[in-house]
Amino acid sequence: MPNSELMPIGVFARRTGLTPSALRFYADSGLLPPAETDPVSGYRYYGADQVPRATTLRRLRRIAMPLTTAEAVLDAGPGEASRLIDEHVAKVLGDAAAVRGEAAELKSSLHGAPSRPVAALKGPVLADAVEQVLTATACDPEPPVLGGLRVEATAEAVALTATDRYRLSTRTLVPAEPAATAWAATVDGGELRAAAGEMRRSPLVRVEATPYGIRLRMAGREDRHCRVLTEEFPDHHLMLASLPEATTRATVAKGALLRALEEHPGGRIELHATRHGLALPAAGEHPGALLPATVTGGEVRVFFELTTLYPAVSTAIGPDVMLDLRGTDLPATVRSADRGDLTTWAMPAGPDHRD
Repeated sequence: MPNSELMPIGVFARRTGLTPSALRFYADSGLLPPAETDPVSGYRYYGADQVPRATTLRRLRRIAMPLTTAEAVLDAGPGEASRLIDEHVAKVLGDAAAVRGEAAELKSSLHGAPSRPVAALKGPVLADAVEQVLTATACDPEPPVLGGLRVEATAEAVALTATDRYRLSTRTLVPAEPAATAWAATVDGGELRAAAGEMRRSPLVRVEATPYGIRLRMAGREDRHCRVLTEEFPDHHLMLASLPEATTRATVAKGALLRALEEHPGGRIELHATRHGLALPAAGEHPGALLPATVTGGEVRVFFELTTLYPAVSTAIGPDVMLDLRGTDLPATVRSADRGDLTTWAMPAGPDHRD
């Protein structure tokens, strides 16, 4: 008979979250054989030292990992196991994006409506713009439209916009070939981000609208399909039109400001625009920083969350960044000092805010 340190299959199943039938399957496949099997009754018994392997196996199967890969992960060291998990996740996400694209194409073909040209854009420029603007989307967005990219096309320009309600980024591109009519929709940001690599390697990307998404046509490459989101995008035009003029403008070297943000402790940043420059006051043992800057308008102190301000500054184009400040409770405008085609509005954290 098995010794008292072993668990019958039912007890082991409860300890590990696996069903007895799953344990029998994993035993027969060689992934998780029992420590002992009673030669008379055939009952299977497991040791306490098998619990970690069993629970890891359960979690690997929950992310739809194939048995052969799961076995390799279980038998590998931490570094190799992490690599195998990353490869599996990348494949799952790639497959999901492909399925979504095919579904969008299938729905469009069932609809029977032909695609409509939207615009033709230089691939590397479009890819950069998509990645820059999508930094303003929300993680795990709720509603999902906050993870989307608003595309508004006219004969003269294509505007890309994204927001997480704390930041709003927009970039305007000049099409290589203008569209005949205006078009606007919100496109799934994740699918556009996944297509950016293909776009970057294509001299020209033709964007076509279908009833349920967009088709990206690239010479010598397979078409990519991205879903259109049905939720209403926030009315950013109204918000921007209602903003008052900035009271203070600070022009500062982008690299110096980013370094100061990186070195500043904590997740909340105070910016103090004065006639002497742009200051990040001391915090705790950190001495703070005074950055050379051209400041016009009134002296002002504004607080930002690092997660809001840093992406807005880092995506600005060019060596110098211009901050248009409107006080403690209105969005600040962040853009290049010499190029205005990428602009971000960053919402301050109020002075009474606490981490």
